[in-house]
Amino acid sequence: HVQLVESGGGSVQAGGSLRLSCVASNTYTFENYCMGWFREAPGKEREGLAAIERDGTTTIADPVKGRFTISRDNGANTLYLQMSNLKPEDTANYVCAADLGEAPVAVVTGNCHLGFWGQGTQVTVS
Repeated sequence: HVQLVESGGGSVQAGGSLRLSCVASNTYTFENYCMGWFREAPGKEREGLAAIERDGTTTIADPVKGRFTISRDNGANTLYLQMSNLKPEDTANYVCAADLGEAPVAVVTGNCHLGFWGQGTQVTVS
């Protein structure tokens, strides 16, 4: 089955930047997947952040619009989330997810129904 492994998280000061990566393995059809990122923090609802469709169309959630961008490298089976001007309220576990047509769906962002996801990478902003 497809595996999604995130990396790039860490601790950063407010105003700083991080780039998260997500590598998809056990798949030859990564380019066909609608992909996205969501985050989870204790005491908060799961929050969809960004999605990118197979044609490259992107959707960015309002809370992070202008600060986060999503991109993909289909040749490397990799999804990215570039985060800038980070704030303490961005502290969360950031999870990479794919629309594989599976249920249950974690979040819906844009046209992506993200129902398959990785373990996440922790981002802490102080």
